[in-house]
Parts: sequence; structure tokens; C-alpha cells
Amino acid sequence: MWWSWHQEARGLFRALDYPLWKSTIHNPVKQLKETSVENLQVCAEAPAFLKKFDSVLSIFDEDLNSGNKWFYTTYPDWQSGPIAFFSMEFAIHKSLPIYAGGLGILSGDICKEASDLGIPLVGIGLMYPHGYFQQRITADGWQEEECHHVDFDEIPVSPVYASDGQRLLIEVELENRSVLIQIWEVRVGRTALFLLDTEVNGNSSYDCSLASRLYIADQALRLQQEMVLGIGGVRVLRALGIEPVVWHANEGHTAFMMLERMREYIEGGASFEAALEKVRTTTVFTTHTPVASGHDTFPVTLVKDHFQGYSDSLTINIDDFLQLGQQNGHSAEHFNMTVLGMRLAGLRNGVSKVHGAVTRKMWHALWPQTEEDKAPISQITNVVHLPTWITPEMAKLYEKYLGGNWLEIHDDARLWDGVLEIPDEELWAARQILKRKLLYTIVEHVQRGWAEGRLSVEQLPAMGALLHPGVLTIGFVRRFAEYKRPALIFENIDRLKKMVTNPHKPVQIVFAGKSHPADYPSKLLLHQVYSAAKDRAFEGRIAFIEDYDIHMARYLVQGVDVWLNTPRRLQEACGTSGMKAALNGVPHLSVRDGWWHEAYSGINGWAIGDGTAIYEPSEEDIRDSEALHDLLEKEIIPIYYDLDHKGVPHGWIKVINETIRSIVPRYCARRMMKEYTERMYIPAALSAKSIESTDIIK
Repeated sequence: MWWSWHQEARGLFRALDYPLWKSTIHNPVKQLKETSVENLQVCAEAPAFLKKFDSVLSIFDEDLNSGNKWFYTTYPDWQSGPIAFFSMEFAIHKSLPIYAGGLGILSGDICKEASDLGIPLVGIGLMYPHGYFQQRITADGWQEEECHHVDFDEIPVSPVYASDGQRLLIEVELENRSVLIQIWEVRVGRTALFLLDTEVNGNSSYDCSLASRLYIADQALRLQQEMVLGIGGVRVLRALGIEPVVWHANEGHTAFMMLERMREYIEGGASFEAALEKVRTTTVFTTHTPVASGHDTFPVTLVKDHFQGYSDSLTINIDDFLQLGQQNGHSAEHFNMTVLGMRLAGLRNGVSKVHGAVTRKMWHALWPQTEEDKAPISQITNVVHLPTWITPEMAKLYEKYLGGNWLEIHDDARLWDGVLEIPDEELWAARQILKRKLLYTIVEHVQRGWAEGRLSVEQLPAMGALLHPGVLTIGFVRRFAEYKRPALIFENIDRLKKMVTNPHKPVQIVFAGKSHPADYPSKLLLHQVYSAAKDRAFEGRIAFIEDYDIHMARYLVQGVDVWLNTPRRLQEACGTSGMKAALNGVPHLSVRDGWWHEAYSGINGWAIGDGTAIYEPSEEDIRDSEALHDLLEKEIIPIYYDLDHKGVPHGWIKVINETIRSIVPRYCARRMMKEYTERMYIPAALSAKSIESTDIIK
């Protein structure tokens, strides 16, 4: 999947057959399956295509085989195994539908940046044969979910075989039965990603469905799914002969991985305490959830049923086993996966400065003898993988004005002072091209839905058919959830209508996002937003884009003018979508929570309301709605439409320049992965009792 973040490779597939590249939604596996032999023969005889082909392969070989990557030059004496990175979802590309949202985007970006830097990382996740759902919006504005079985012949995965040539299978015990697991491999550049799948001949229909879809609401299925990931993931690595030196658990869903490693040590003769220490010294645990209700918990009776025999293999009784996942001791009614991860990991972190403080407060009871701000939980702010999210138009500008090697050193803050050298006219022209690409994509999406009979004529305006490239465009694009307050901007609907329909300085707003199938309050919010989009009083300038995914996200983060974010304070762990927008020249408009609390400078975007001050929800909504409308009316709209005689808004360009200059080098995956390596992976490897430090780094 190296092609998914290298423009040269994507250009090669476009050159092979652009209409087919487009109709397959940029999936080269499906494209190559459907392309004609005649077309391949024509390209094989075309000097221009062959030159491009050889150039891309040369870049590919150099990138995957070079020993000059950052990790190898910084730690030349590393002789240990890889870092094993466990996550419930990985978003690499639309063609591999095993992601739901931000957690998956982060995991995919980590795999890509590990490849770019040469960090020896191997990923472990689940292969969901039914993926995540496709979103359909009914004529009256309600979300419906459609699931489709993945065609494994059309996605970039390979089956993993044992030495005897048969599919490699492992077993995990669930309750009183064994479940078979097969493995798929995805090559994310240098990074190997192994995906576990229970849709195996020999399993019952129930067990085949265990890993069929992401985030199953049924708690028994969900618990078993996480056992497959954590316990099965360790066994997969053992079966493949991969011996990680550091284990990174991304969120509580993966915490059973730590238990399985303890079981192995105890089976090998270690005491419970010694096994616990061995696991702790080599385990990193990252939590992304600042709200207590958002953490995975299971009834203790359910956990007892599944781990009664497993606790025996840990040489502890079931009550002591349950206490590993209970913040309040034996009396707790639920087993908390985050508590389990916190207890069994030696290094723990939140994902922004604010979230780090919130997390220390939330889990301080696990270390009652320690002051709250000294609880052993640090923070490393989440980021985005620049090559994945940068658009070719902006990349060309950066190459022209920052230098030909800008991509190799893009985490150097000094580099980005060069953005100030880009002429306002050129930057503005690039931004207008990106907006037109977005609006064209939206109209094409709507047209296809109408042609297929899914959309009625009455739905077309609400889906974006009337959006105009000359209008200030605000994007609210993220998972629909109550705490994200997608309807906040409608709090004063009369005031909003005046802004949106202003004949001289109008505004249009693009919404997109999915509600969890079982989250009915968020579905109600989605319905509310869609109903506003259907309201003729908004003149077609409110739109809801159906079936938001990683493909549509690329156009949205690049094409809107302003990126809007309105979470309730201290409920956004980080949020990274605004970073994707910023690197393409889209300023941020947000409550100061998550990453924006530490990134906002006063001149690189706009902050809604009073910092992180906490109010009652109703008062918070009133205050923030008022502040949001004030910013739009008094600052954002006037500066956007303040054009010179050539139609260029120089004041707006200054905000764009500062957005790019201050945000890109600090909030790129290169900075984050270097930080994880230096602050987490290397210390964990050095502290492992079974490894001599001289074998790792001199």
C-alpha cells in the first residue's frame, strides 16, 4: 500500500487508465483486475508510460531498501525485534474498509510514518469481512446502515501461509470452545500489518461473525472480539516467529494482549509478580478517551464466564483476576479495559496536553499515594501523516518555495517560514482549485445517487447540489456524537439564516459524518442537521454529504475554507481532522479543547469562547453559539470578502500563512513518531530485564 501515500505511484495508476482509476475509487487492485489486456499491451509499448513506470519503481525500491532512514541513522546499533502495535482499526485507504473514524486514521498514519522513518513496527488488527457500514440518508433525513461483504480479490491483502503451504491458523479459547483464526497481511511500505479473521471453515456461524464488523454493540460478542485481537494477536506473532521488543497497546480494546504475555511468562516458570514486571517494562499504553462512559467495560459476570480457566493459568483466583480491571476493587460491577491497560503497562500516555491532565485526574485513584498531577501518565499529542493528506496543488507550492527536499525535513519548524514567500495570488489560486474539486466531487456524488435511484430530486439541494465556489465555505466534518455538538451553529437559527443568505457576503456550510448505529441521540442530531439542509430558507447553502469516509475526507479537508469544531470542553481527547485541513491551507475555528488548546496562537485561526472554562451544558451552548456567530459576523466573513482589485483577500491569506507555518511542523506524524521512539520505545526496550542495553543501543 506504499502507493496510497506517494503521488508518483498514484500518478502511474492514473496514467494506466484514468476513468477506471476513478470508477474504482482509486483502488489499484480492483483497477488491475478490471483493466483490459489490450490496454496493458498499449501501455507496455508506450515509451512515456514505461519511463514513468521505471521512475516509480526506482523510487519504491530506494524507499523500501534504503539504510539511511531516520531510525537506522539515529539508532545504528539496534539489534532487537520490532515494536508490536495493536489497534482495533487501521485506516490506510478506502479500498481496505477496516476503520470507523479517528482511531483508525491515527493507526494508519502511524504505520505509514513508521515506514517513512524506518521504525521497525509491525501492526496487529482485525480483518472485518463486512467492514464498517455504508451510510444512506432517507428522504426524511434518517441514517440507515448498509453492510457489504468484502471481496478479498479486490482489496490489497494477502493470505498468510504456514510452512506446509496451508493457510496459517491459530486458536483462541472462548468460554468452553476453541475458535480458529486465519491471518491476512497488508504491506504498508516497510510496515507489516497482520489482520485476524474468524470467518474460517471449521468455525460455527456464530464464531465466523465474531470479527465480521467493527464495534459490535452486543457485549458478549464485543468481549470475544477483543479477546481474539489481544490474545490471538500475540499468538499470531509467535506463530510467525516475530519477537517484539516493545508492545504498544492503542486504547483499552487491545489490553488482553498484556494478559496473554503474562500467561506465557508464567507458563515458562515465572511467578505472577515476575511476569507482571516483565510485561510492564516492555508495554506502552495509549488512551484516547477523556469521558468515563467512553471506555470499554464489561459486566464482571460476563468476564468470569470467559476467563475462569484463563485466570488459573495466571496462578490467581478469578476475583483477583477481575480486580486487574476494576478501579474500585472487588465491589466494582464492571471490568474496565482501560484500567487493565493502565495497570499492566509501564508507560502510559494521553493524546494532547489537555487530555493528559484530564487522564491523570480520571485515573488518579489507581495511584492513591501519588499527587494527581504526578500520576504516571504522560502525553504525546496525536497528529496526521503529511504525505497522505497533502493535496498535489499544495505540495507543488511547497516544493517551489520551500525547496525540493521539503518533504524529507517537514518536521523542521524553520522550513515553514518559507510559506511567507509564496505570493498571495498563487496561494489563493491553489485554494480556489481545491474548492472547485470538492464541489465537483460533491455534485458528482449527488448525481450518481440520483441516477441509481437512491436520492429523490427533493434531496439534491440538501446533499450539496446548489453549493457555489464563490461562497465562504465552512466544514463540519466528523463522527456525529452529542459531545461534538454538530447542531450548535443552529442555536440562533434566525441569525444564522441572515449570514447564510446575505446577498453580498453569503456563507455555506458542509456537514458530513456517521452516527454509530446504536447511538440514537446522535442519529437525532444528524436528522436535525439534515432537516435544516432541506429548509428552503437556507437557499441550498446548508448541505449534508452522505457516507463520509477516508476518500471523501481527502476532498473535504482540502476544499473548504474554514474547519469548524465545537466539542464540549474537556471531552475531545485530541481531534486531528483540523490538522489535515491546516496543512492544505484551511484555518481552524474551534473550541479550545484537544490539540487546538495548545496550537492556537491568536493569529493562526479562531478560538470559540473562554478557553477551557466549564459551564452547565445549556449555558455552555448559549455562550459558545453567541461566540461562534460573533466570530463569523465580525471577523471571519469580513476578512474573507475583503478582496483587492484582482479578487485576492490578502488578510485571509495572512491567516492561511500562519495556519500552515505554525501547525504543520508540530502536528505531523514525523514529529509524533520520533517522540514515541525517544520517550517510549527506546526507554521500554532499555528497561527490559531480558535484554542487555548494549544489544540495543551503544
